[in-house]
Amino acid sequence: MKSFFFATVFVFAFSSIVNAQPKSPRMEAKGNIDGVNVVIDYGAPSAKDRVIWGGLVPYYKVWRTGANEATTVEVDKDVIINGNELSAGKYALFTIPSKEKWTLIFNSEYNQWGANKYDPAKDVLKVEVPISNGDFQEQMVISVEDATLRIHWEKVMVSVEVAAKG
Repeated sequence: MKSFFFATVFVFAFSSIVNAQPKSPRMEAKGNIDGVNVVIDYGAPSAKDRVIWGGLVPYYKVWRTGANEATTVEVDKDVIINGNELSAGKYALFTIPSKEKWTLIFNSEYNQWGANKYDPAKDVLKVEVPISNGDFQEQMVISVEDATLRIHWEKVMVSVEVAAKG
């Protein structure tokens, strides 16, 4: 009887560990802009009463734009982002946040952990976008809405216009 009890406790404890929700779960945002399929894969961190901007995420430093593995953006056709061309493909999305604007960076090395091995020589496109204030968002959300890619976390939102090339 004792061994059955311990086996039951072990199985319950192990299944709780295996089935535990990660702190920053992987999320996917999908959209279609002018016939272009856009897929964004990212780790969604939560604020958890922390100072995010200028604290957890330092200003003026390259950030992975999420948690864990680098955030990826994939487009199946060439696009124009804020007036700049980005070829069809899959890219890591890094950002450099500041108090007034963000620099969005599309980097060809998408298969990497965070920004630890970020190489600016592999940047394909950089665009600057202003920040705007929004309602408080506990967990980071990246979305593709109409012709806009939007990042919203805490009270900060950034948006970038995306259009099919040609």
